[in-house]
Amino acid sequence: MQLLVLVIAYMLGNFSASYVIGKLSADIDIRKYGSGNAGTTNVMRTLGYKAAIFTLLIDCLKGVLAVYIARKFGSENLAMMAGVAVVVGHNWPALLDFKGGKGIATTIGVALSIHFNTALICIFIGIIILILFKYVSLAAMIAITLLPIFLIFQGWNYFVFGLVLCLLAVYRHRQNIQRLLQGTESKITEKLKVK
Repeated sequence: MQLLVLVIAYMLGNFSASYVIGKLSADIDIRKYGSGNAGTTNVMRTLGYKAAIFTLLIDCLKGVLAVYIARKFGSENLAMMAGVAVVVGHNWPALLDFKGGKGIATTIGVALSIHFNTALICIFIGIIILILFKYVSLAAMIAITLLPIFLIFQGWNYFVFGLVLCLLAVYRHRQNIQRLLQGTESKITEKLKVK
């Protein structure tokens, strides 16, 4: 049963909101436009705010759903493993040739479901960083890096869960890190398409 739950979580992650919204709203493969990333920020720059909001909500909800299913049929540890599985499914979806997004929206849904207060603090700090510096990638990485640090007070299993999510996010943002260091990373206010 545990393996089945993890497979379901991974397959939930395979549902790419940005890809579906791109196809339905503009008949495009979002991965071939803008930054090439199947995520909320690229949808915002390519298709506008409305499409980005739908993308964010759907990707968050699949994280929530994966944790909910795991809790229904197993333990809290299984819920955390399912949370990781759904993010992996989003980042490397088998149904889309393993070319997915960076997992931040799905990670938000997972983190809020596992430990709401801790996730909320991290999100709040991330929003402040975004407002101050205008870099989505920087805000996301700082927020996700704080997650395992704050979760350690809940127990080692929570810390490991947070650390794995952090490592996945940092790995997926490695090109953003390079651009940030070079001063070439795009700010959220740049190249926006409003619809």
